[in-house]
Amino acid sequence: MDIYLGKPRGFCAGVVRAIEIAEHSIKKFGSPVYIKHQIVHNPHVVTALEKKGAITIENVEKIPKGSTVIFSAHGSPPSDYDKAKKRQLKIIDATCPLVTKVHNEAKKYTKDKRKLILIGHEGHQEVIGTMGHAEVYLIDDRIKWTLPKWPKNQPITIITQTTLSIDDTMKVVRKITDYFSNVIVRNDLCYATTNRQLAVKKLCEKSDMILVIGSPESSNCNRLREVSESHGTPSYLISDADSLQKIKSKISGKIGIISGASTPELIVQQIITSLNANEITEIQVQEENINFTLPKIK
Repeated sequence: MDIYLGKPRGFCAGVVRAIEIAEHSIKKFGSPVYIKHQIVHNPHVVTALEKKGAITIENVEKIPKGSTVIFSAHGSPPSDYDKAKKRQLKIIDATCPLVTKVHNEAKKYTKDKRKLILIGHEGHQEVIGTMGHAEVYLIDDRIKWTLPKWPKNQPITIITQTTLSIDDTMKVVRKITDYFSNVIVRNDLCYATTNRQLAVKKLCEKSDMILVIGSPESSNCNRLREVSESHGTPSYLISDADSLQKIKSKISGKIGIISGASTPELIVQQIITSLNANEITEIQVQEENINFTLPKIK
């Protein structure tokens, strides 16, 4: 068995920043520190932080008054911040700066009197957060959707969830721009989403099968699996070496491996060890050297 290992893979700058914010907060304020929603969509990361003193919670109003709360990398609606202030919580924001950029776009273009179309997946935490910042028309490309019943010359701005499929998003954008005449399209798909999808496409050229390492809850991991299958290469999304055992009998030939933006590299290496490969070749499509600064935690 030969393995082709995609690069870039694993943690993006936003995930690294969120984890570091959580770790620094626990050290500074002690246990417990509450995290609104999973800090990132990976159970190994969540469990590691919980062992250090974090408590993951979905309802801000259930956090004891005066406690410390971290808002996850996916972003949250303003209403959650208002609830935290009413409970006199110490607020620490771990929202990815690229998600914050989308929030700021939503507010700006609303102020400019432009209608907003948000391409995203209904119910995803990032979409919930963005929809809290402005009135939007949501298009979820996973289901049958229709264009809004607005005049063809209606000024419109398209914003997106940051972790969508590049190809699927562009199909939606083309349908919108083919119908409406006054459209601004924001490029909101993040660099990590783009680079990992490009890596999968390259892996498909050499592989008989793609293993995507990450959580089934992770949007960007699911998109990687879909990209592989759309290019005719069978793909499995597995969370760790234990879940690998369930499909190990199906694995043969040349195997491409990629991991999502919230997957620890340790998990990838454990899976590679379990596969006992004859040869491992790394295939890099892009350099990543992006870092985000941490907020002052005080």
